[in-house]
Amino acid sequence: MSRSLTPLNRPSQTPATRADAVPRPGAPELTAPALDYTYDGSFEGLLTVLFTIYDRKAAPNSIQPVGAVQGGLFAQPLLVETHEATAARVWDGLLRHMDQEARTRLFHAFLSEQPDRERLIFRYADLAMRAGRDIADNYADDNVRRVAHLSQQMGREKHRMEAFVRFERTADDLYHATIEPDFDVLPLIAPHFTKRYADQRWLIFDRRRGYGLYYDLHGTDIVQFEAAAAAPRRGSGVSATVLDEREPLYRVLWQTYFDHVNIPERRNLKLHRRQLPLRYWKYLSEKQPREMRFEPIRNKRPPGPSGLQQS
Repeated sequence: MSRSLTPLNRPSQTPATRADAVPRPGAPELTAPALDYTYDGSFEGLLTVLFTIYDRKAAPNSIQPVGAVQGGLFAQPLLVETHEATAARVWDGLLRHMDQEARTRLFHAFLSEQPDRERLIFRYADLAMRAGRDIADNYADDNVRRVAHLSQQMGREKHRMEAFVRFERTADDLYHATIEPDFDVLPLIAPHFTKRYADQRWLIFDRRRGYGLYYDLHGTDIVQFEAAAAAPRRGSGVSATVLDEREPLYRVLWQTYFDHVNIPERRNLKLHRRQLPLRYWKYLSEKQPREMRFEPIRNKRPPGPSGLQQS
C-alpha cells in the first residue's frame, strides 16, 4: 500500500477560500447500476475512485482496498487504477464545494482507518456537491457529524504523538523512535518533526502499520519495512547492540529529571492517566523501570527551632 506525507504529496495550489466564494457546478446524477469498486488503498487511489464513480454515473455498493475485497457471488468488483493527475484534479476540485478545512477533514477521515471510511468520504463529498452551500456545520447529517468526529480524534492523536515521541540514539547517529498510535498519524506529524529536528537524522517507526518516517537532513520520506523486520519486539524495538553506548546514561538522566520535578503531594493518578493514557507508557523513557533508585535532592539544611533556616 502506498502512502503520502500529505494529500498528493504536494501543497494545494488552490487558494484557501470558502466554497461559497466560487461557482458550484452540480454533481451528475448517478443513474447507472451501482458497482463494487476496489483500489490500491492509497488516498490518491480513493480520489481516483471518486472520479470514476461520477464518470461512470454508478454509485458505489462498496469501496474496498485490494487486500480486503469481498467479492459478490455473481459480480466482480471494478478495479480502479490510481492516476496521480486525476487524483490531483479531484482534490483541487473539492474546493469548489467546501473550504480547505473541511477538505482536510476528509483526509483525516481516511487516515482514521475506520471501517467503511471510503463510502463515508464519498457520501460527504456527494452531499457537499449537491447541497449548493457549505455543509461543514450541518451536524444534523450523520456523515458530516462522523467526519468531524474522526477529524477531532485524529487531531488529539497527532498532538499526543508530537508530545510523547522519545528518541534513542544509535551508534551511527540515527535517532530512532517507535510508536503504535491508534490511527495512521505519521503523515500528519511529519511537518512537526521535520522542522523541530532539522539538524539530525531520525526515524519514527509505526510498529502497528510496519512503516516509518525517515529524515536524512535533506527531506522526510516514507520508508517501508519487511514483515520480518517489523515483527513486534519488547521495549523500544531497537536492539541494545545498535544503540549508542551513552544511551543508557541519557535514559537515566531523563528519568532523574522527571523524578525531581515531580511533587508527590500533588500526585493525581486519575488525572495523570487521562492526560497520558497507559497505552503510551511502554515507549516513554520516564515510565520504564528505574536502573537507579530515586533519591531526593538534599541541598538544604534542616530548619532550626523557630522554623527558619539555620545560618
